[in-house]
This record gives sequence, structure tokens and C-alpha cells, in this order.
Amino acid sequence: MEQILQISQIVIAVLLIIFILIQQRGAGLGGIFGGEGGVYRTKRGIEKTLFILTIISAVLFMATSLAIVFLNQ
Repeated sequence: MEQILQISQIVIAVLLIIFILIQQRGAGLGGIFGGEGGVYRTKRGIEKTLFILTIISAVLFMATSLAIVFLNQ
């Protein structure tokens, strides 16, 4: 059981890294350099899906980490 959790934790960690890296870079810095101009922008399409997948994978990573800790006690 512990090996399955460890393998799944590695897979989830790799997916989390991928999801974070393919998100749009510098989206929060646009206002500093005059890119956004104060217009409210919502997440749409693939950007929203990627954001949700990042949150889900982070929660799954934490859950597997806690499960491994509790199994080792």
C-alpha cells in the first residue's frame, strides 16, 4: 500500500510541476509594465481548466503526503 502511495505521489508531483510551468508566465506583472491597464480579466477556456487541475493536483499531493505520514506511524 505504501509503495502505491509513493508512486502516485511522484506522478502527482510531476503533473503538478507540468501544470504550473505551462500556465501563462508573468500574468501578475502585466500591470507594472503597462500590459493590463486595470481591466478585470477572468480565466476562460484552457486557462481556467489548467488552474483547476493545478489546484486538484496540489490537494491530491497533500492528501497522499498525509496518508504516507499516517501509514508510517
